[in-house]
Amino acid sequence: MNKQEKRRQHRYESINLLSYICVDGEGKEWKQGMGRTLNINETGAKLESHEPIETLYVILLAIGMGDEVVDIKGSVVYCNRGGSGKFESGIEFCEMDENARAILREFIREYNRQSE
Repeated sequence: MNKQEKRRQHRYESINLLSYICVDGEGKEWKQGMGRTLNINETGAKLESHEPIETLYVILLAIGMGDEVVDIKGSVVYCNRGGSGKFESGIEFCEMDENARAILREFIREYNRQSE
């Protein structure tokens, strides 16, 4: 079964700039950087970054969506070198507040309207 078949929801191709912080289980910061989403839905995203993001970390994301910045906590499911030479990481969202969830849902709704 490939990654696409395991997903509960369709991912939407969307380029959104982001910053991230990697923390361990005790909340200690180990790495931070910048990147962008390649695709996103309400439960996760694929990120592109210049550095690998190891699966042992929890990742704190700040994703730009239109005029808003959404803070989301996630877990790193995988990280591979992509065709462009940059790293692609699959992120499963773990925590976000209701405001962030509402912004993400509206972003996806608007994306659907524009792609019809």
